[in-house]
Amino acid sequence: MNWILLILAGIFEIGWPLGLKMSQTNPGYKIWGLVIAIISMCISGGLLWFAQKTIPIGTAYAVWTGIGAVGTLIVGIIFFGDSSSIWRMLSALLIVIGIVGLKVFN
Repeated sequence: MNWILLILAGIFEIGWPLGLKMSQTNPGYKIWGLVIAIISMCISGGLLWFAQKTIPIGTAYAVWTGIGAVGTLIVGIIFFGDSSSIWRMLSALLIVIGIVGLKVFN
C-alpha cells in the first residue's frame, strides 16, 4: 500500500512545477497555476510522509523525486515544446532504471 502512496506522491510532485509554469506562461492562469502548485505540494508531501513509514527514507525520496523529474520532463515535452533529444531521453531512461532498481533491490 505504501508503494502506491509513494507513486501517487510522485505523480502529484509533477503538479507543482506544472502549476508554476502555467502561472508564468499564461497571465490568465497566474492565480490558478499557483493554486495548483500549492495544492500539489501539500498532497505530494503528505503522501510521501505516509509512504516513508515503511519504505526507507533514501529509497522513498529518490523514487518520489525521480517520478517527479521524469514526469515533469514528459509534461514539458508534450505541452510546452521542450526538447526531446536522444540524450535527454536516454538520461530520463537512466532515472527510470534507477527507480526500478531501488524498488527491486529494496
